Amino acid sequence: MTKLVIFDLDGTLINTIEDLGTAVNYALELRGLPQHSIARYRDMVGHGIRQLVINALGQAAGEPLTDEVLADFVDYYVAHIDVHTRPYPGMQQLLSRLQNRGIMLAVASNKFQEGAEKLVSEFFPDINFVAVLGNSPELPLKPDAAVVQLIMEKAGVGREETVFVGDSATDMKTASNGGVRSIGVSWGFRPRTDLQASGAMDIADNAEELFEKI
Repeated sequence: MTKLVIFDLDGTLINTIEDLGTAVNYALELRGLPQHSIARYRDMVGHGIRQLVINALGQAAGEPLTDEVLADFVDYYVAHIDVHTRPYPGMQQLLSRLQNRGIMLAVASNKFQEGAEKLVSEFFPDINFVAVLGNSPELPLKPDAAVVQLIMEKAGVGREETVFVGDSATDMKTASNGGVRSIGVSWGFRPRTDLQASGAMDIADNAEELFEKI
């Protein structure tokens, strides 16, 4: 029986790609560097904002340029974090239904902590998350399973009672490393084939299907 569901954030609960891409392009434009289409950023995100900047810089990446672009990205992104970002269809209702069933909910993201907390509180204010954990010095990034273990400890549940939901191979590997059941969602930033290749135990194509699989 499922007692805890841990959700990835970007690409799973909310569509953040346009605001992320716009912020990186802003920082690149300041320096006259090549920018990228918003669609191209789908392949760059998911491994923390520093890696996002490195990916966007490509061969130009290096110190101190990466640090400078990262700083400008963060300043712009924090100020414009919710211009285009919205929950995926049915996500707010899904979380409410799960909460009403008595299932505990949490977020485990590679997004920087401030950004994760801000977006979760804005778009899901009525959900009492056990934890909202983003990228911080205290925890390694996914797919390390430390974040899964910490959330399970906070919730007081075991592996067999936990489900991890995400849109990427990183999320599926996080679930596998943590020894918990995984459900991939096909509406996120990565193609369905990535989820299948990374060992997703199940895949949902919409919010209702996800609810049934949980």
